[in-house]
Amino acid sequence: MADYATLRNMMVDTQVRTQDVTRFPIIEAMLTVPREQFVPSALREIAYIGENLEIAAGRVLLDPRSFTKMLETLAIGPADSVLHVGAGMGYGTAVMARLAQFVAALESDEALAARADSALGEAGVDNAAVFRAALDAGVPSAGPYDAILIEGGVNLVPAAVLGQLKDGGRIAAIFMEGALGEMRLGVKRGSRVSWRSVFNATAPVLPGYRRARVFTL
Repeated sequence: MADYATLRNMMVDTQVRTQDVTRFPIIEAMLTVPREQFVPSALREIAYIGENLEIAAGRVLLDPRSFTKMLETLAIGPADSVLHVGAGMGYGTAVMARLAQFVAALESDEALAARADSALGEAGVDNAAVFRAALDAGVPSAGPYDAILIEGGVNLVPAAVLGQLKDGGRIAAIFMEGALGEMRLGVKRGSRVSWRSVFNATAPVLPGYRRARVFTL
């Protein structure tokens, strides 16, 4: 049987600390949350590898490097309310719950949402809630948010989601162009969101976040 505590420490030492992730609350959360409990049982033995893990068709748990660099960029604080889009089985939600005041976990896949509910309960996370809805709708009932993390690729971010970000709030998403992608940080000022590129990353584009194809004759 795998020694998950040792694997968790190795993940942090080789995939997190080496990527200029320096915020202690992030490192502490990554050392604490049992990642193996938030993946399909068949993947538990490889839960700590440095790659995206497919948890459902077209859906992944982001690799630790990309996820923690997104957290570092978002700079989530203890008074923040966070929207986690594409929460999957709840791992990212559990980590962010240790950094924030509240996390709204949005998941459209019924099976993933049910597993997230169960896993978060088993982990004793009491400052997060799972919402089952279309990913491009956000969770307006729990907003507005200080930070939004989209766990998956995007071609664009729907106006409905951007509208749930507070003035001065931050949003992190992986913008995909073909097979290549880059994580961008957006900051909202008034009604506009200004984006800047931070690092390269890749993930499947989420439902509702794909640019419509334009056909020309």
